[in-house]
Amino acid sequence: MAPKDFKCLLVADFTIDGFAGYLKNDEDFPTVESIVAPFDQVVQVLMDGDLECWKSKPDFAVVWTRPESIIRSFNQVLDYEAVPMAQILKEVDEYASLLAMMSGRVKSVLVPTWVSPPYHRGLGMLDLKTGIGVASTLMRMNLRLAENFDESSNIYLLDTQRWVSVAGKHAFNPKLWYMGKVAFGSDVFKEGVRDVKSALSGIVGGSKKLIILDLDDTLWGGVVGDVGWEGIRLGGHDHLGEAYVDFQRALKSLTKRGILLGIVSKNEEAVAIEAITSHPEMVLRLDDFAGWRINWQDKALNIVDLVSELNLGLQSVVFIDDNPVERARVREALSEVFVPEWPEDKMLYRSTLLGLRVFDTPSISEEDAGRTKMYVLERQRSDLKKTVGSLDEWLRSLDTKIQVEELNKANLQRAAQLLNKTNQMNLTTRRMTELEMADWARQDNHKLWTFRVSDNFGDSGLTGIISLEFEGKVGRIVDFVLSCRVMGRKVEETMLYTAIKGAKSQHLDRIYANYIPTFRNKPCLDFWKTSGFSYNGTDSCFSWELCDEYALPDCIKIEGEKEA
Repeated sequence: MAPKDFKCLLVADFTIDGFAGYLKNDEDFPTVESIVAPFDQVVQVLMDGDLECWKSKPDFAVVWTRPESIIRSFNQVLDYEAVPMAQILKEVDEYASLLAMMSGRVKSVLVPTWVSPPYHRGLGMLDLKTGIGVASTLMRMNLRLAENFDESSNIYLLDTQRWVSVAGKHAFNPKLWYMGKVAFGSDVFKEGVRDVKSALSGIVGGSKKLIILDLDDTLWGGVVGDVGWEGIRLGGHDHLGEAYVDFQRALKSLTKRGILLGIVSKNEEAVAIEAITSHPEMVLRLDDFAGWRINWQDKALNIVDLVSELNLGLQSVVFIDDNPVERARVREALSEVFVPEWPEDKMLYRSTLLGLRVFDTPSISEEDAGRTKMYVLERQRSDLKKTVGSLDEWLRSLDTKIQVEELNKANLQRAAQLLNKTNQMNLTTRRMTELEMADWARQDNHKLWTFRVSDNFGDSGLTGIISLEFEGKVGRIVDFVLSCRVMGRKVEETMLYTAIKGAKSQHLDRIYANYIPTFRNKPCLDFWKTSGFSYNGTDSCFSWELCDEYALPDCIKIEGEKEA
């Protein structure tokens, strides 16, 4: 992903300049320029879009408040007064409405949750009593705030309590408040910056998609080639064996979020595969892996080969290996691959994995939960390809069916996710939130279609988007986005067929597309050069005269469309 500077508006009821400094100086992607709103003017900033702080047009906002400052009745709770919970929650709803109103001015809003300092013990042993306790009330306020944004596509709550827990005794310092109105210690700000950066990376499609793992002393203890699968340390009444099992469970849980797993290991493939399939304590089985390279070749070369087979980019990869020499080799040879430092202590593997900040994503769809299965099915398609005589025969044998729909409420979340995550087969790499996408598509001179692909092996889900805008007799293809899972199976041509058919229904004479190059989307240019469209190499413009027909590939069936 190409580097990009983001403008962030920081809105707070305390001095937040320290947080702004850490945000500016943090070197992780993406880089952020901070704009600090006027001190303790939260309501005014949320309500008035004409204030000076809005004139630089920030991309996102962080709105960080103290509960006693923004929710008046919570002050009464702190004074041990009896306040109806309905009144407190009504004020929370009113604050949520202000955030929702403001959210239309930026792409995303990040809201740290409310916390109270640990030295305020509230009612002590009674503090979790419903209706009277400070801690109980604060929990309900945070929950109500979260419920207000369940249906929002661009407001996200961040867990401040976790930042406070990490900072420990340095989280709060009353002296900082009295001397400078600084509500939190620097360790809280540092931890918050890391989570804000992770959230932003996920929002713009920078989350990692594939974890590539070593085997010996990484997924299990010992060298399987020396001790056999029966002799590796995994499970049983063994503290290290238990740690390896828990690490595998954590990896498997990530696959339910759409993260793929792969193997790159120096081993005899047959021996390693036997361990995976035969050891009774293995949590991860072959069907949990999208692919593998188990041989004695250089791991960097194997990673490139595996990632290419999966049609992913190296920037999507996390490489985990217990051997510091192998980590250094991959880090040096493949700078785009994220290679975290890995602990020597095997009992820290699970906690280290769960602490990685590279998997944040603004939404999780049904397709995410089944992504590994889709890649296993793709492996089966590839096996079939090796047994048939030609590419055309293989494509016809798949019996591919495509469901074409205009953008609607049911497919909006997945469509926005696909738009923001896809880098390779992406004409312009335009990014939009769900709200922006829906607003764009509902305009009279705009059309946006989604494509759901299935075949004899299974359902690949919503994997394609094409959009068209038109003025007069000319239309422009704005978005052309396709998941790497279905590239090269004539879905691309079917998308163009659909756009041309839609353009004809609007009585247009011509459509065109402008390719905007990025670090990742050359596969898109390669396709367009073979698409049949006329090509102007000077400005990367492709065009089609609508007096000409564009044939639907004979290996594709569009559901609901009558055959010619």
